[in-house]
Amino acid sequence: MTEHEKCMAGLMYDANYAGREEEHLKCMELCYDFNHLRPSDAAGREELIRKIFHRIGKSPYIEPNLWVSFGTNIEAGDYFYANHDCVFLDPGKITFGNYVFIGPQCGFYTAHHPLHSSLRNQFYEYAKPITIGDNVWIGGGSIIMPGVTIGSNVVIGGGSIVCHDIPDNVLACGNPCRIIREITNEDLISMH
Repeated sequence: MTEHEKCMAGLMYDANYAGREEEHLKCMELCYDFNHLRPSDAAGREELIRKIFHRIGKSPYIEPNLWVSFGTNIEAGDYFYANHDCVFLDPGKITFGNYVFIGPQCGFYTAHHPLHSSLRNQFYEYAKPITIGDNVWIGGGSIIMPGVTIGSNVVIGGGSIVCHDIPDNVLACGNPCRIIREITNEDLISMH
């Protein structure tokens, strides 16, 4: 099994495997180009995001600055929105459903490092996938940790650190992120 195959399988792998740095630099160059487009160049932004992400559905909208490690492991559905300064560390797969809205300065970190320093110092790591369902709103400043699954119809409150799976149809927030309550039809009542 190659180091890349170990990475994709969630096993400990040597992060210095051949070709990894070139893939990372290619993605960083695309992010640089994306982050330096004129604000009015919506078509240019969409063209570049389709080169950065492995797959993305219709009508994506991502604000600069955008930071992506590889891009080849990111898939997003239709109407994906990410606000300014989001970070996607994707040695592992990151999957977003449809209608996912992400606040500013959010991070999605699939990279996980060994606890023992002798392994970390040899550049070993793990990559654990992140999965986000449909109709999810992630508040600004939130961090989604390796291996987390967030269900559909979920709101993650701003500033949350999501370390554990979150089921469908809930409001959750905090550090560590905890379920506050279920989202119900009562939440359809207008706020006016």
